[in-house]
Amino acid sequence: MLSSLIFDMDGVLVDSMTYHAQAWIQVSREVGVNVTPADIYEVEGANHRVGLQWLFEKAGRELDPDMYDSILERKIEIFTSIADVKPFEGMVACLSVLKKDFRLAVVTGSERVTVESFMDQFFPGIFDVIVSGEDVHYGKPYPEPYLRAVEMLDIGKENCIVVENAPMGVESAKRAGLYCVGVPTYVSPDKLSEADIILEDHASLQEYLYNILDKGHLCDNSGSSEIL
Repeated sequence: MLSSLIFDMDGVLVDSMTYHAQAWIQVSREVGVNVTPADIYEVEGANHRVGLQWLFEKAGRELDPDMYDSILERKIEIFTSIADVKPFEGMVACLSVLKKDFRLAVVTGSERVTVESFMDQFFPGIFDVIVSGEDVHYGKPYPEPYLRAVEMLDIGKENCIVVENAPMGVESAKRAGLYCVGVPTYVSPDKLSEADIILEDHASLQEYLYNILDKGHLCDNSGSSEIL
């Protein structure tokens, strides 16, 4: 019996990753590292420290730990100046309905100040638990973020499902032993092949979630990587 639903933020709740990608590309170029939007989407979901280290390694560079804080501050500055972030169509209404029957959580690699800003702006009072990139030592693709959410929700692993749109996020959820629904917002569906079920888009996601309500919180957590 499901009692809780756990959502990634960027790419699941809000359409924000194109702005994150632009900000990362600009700040990377400023420090002499060239990356592409595809590179950014590949590490989507990781906290900024892990993502930054990965991008430097991909470019054949070593990240000086003393540079981390200044790069992150600059990235946030660029993102804030260019971002015109909005929730995906229908998600606010869907979550408002789900809130009546489920405890809801957000698990994201983004910094807490950004997460709380989006939650206050778009989803006030909706989420019971928020786990940001700053709240864990090992972010996605490690299982710690989702294990932390399960602990904070005080539920069994079988009592929740995760909704993810990023390969590292799906890996994190599965390594935590959770049922994962994949939505390929910015990547091809094959990149989410570890998910238990892959939905076509956000309209399909909302239909899936409403169907859970209609079934009285029952969800078939069987099968593997089925695309609906």
